[in-house]
Amino acid sequence: MSIEVLNGQIRMCHKCRLAETRIHALCGEGNLQARLMLIAQAPGENEDREGQMFIGPSGEVLRDLLRTIDIDLPDLYMTNLIKCMLPGYRKPKADEIEICSQYLNREIELINPGILVSLGYYATRYLLGKYAIALPPRAELHQVYGEVLPAGDRKLLPVQHPAAVLYNSSIKEEMVRNYSKMRLLLTNLLEKGQ
Repeated sequence: MSIEVLNGQIRMCHKCRLAETRIHALCGEGNLQARLMLIAQAPGENEDREGQMFIGPSGEVLRDLLRTIDIDLPDLYMTNLIKCMLPGYRKPKADEIEICSQYLNREIELINPGILVSLGYYATRYLLGKYAIALPPRAELHQVYGEVLPAGDRKLLPVQHPAAVLYNSSIKEEMVRNYSKMRLLLTNLLEKGQ
């Protein structure tokens, strides 16, 4: 299956209740040969309306963080665990994660990045489970942010979602430290020719 076929399936998906309230089911976007894949939770209101990733306030924060660590958007691939906006920004339900994660798993196979960067709680929790990495209790999950974890033949770097700084600006310095590990991982990967 090609990424084009997968994206067509995502756009037409009606496998769960989210299809009833969304405008767009968002496909991943970016460099199809990217060694670095960012995985967020779900599209927000702006993204749902426009059909593009990270165009709202959290997108501005993400672009600022990436500029700070000298990574360009064209160097990476971005996607979501959940492809449709969650009504009222509610938490994703287990069946929604189960259904949508099948699309994410295919994206990971097709793009084949060496580095997975999970943004926030749900994307991190899903990827820890997918790669059989011990899952800390929910209250302690933030402790894995900034940790580089082996995920099969890839590396997993969980970090805070860019939106977190919109609610708590005091964590920006910590976020920059955590996000800067993306640059180190990518440099190491490229030096090894992977």
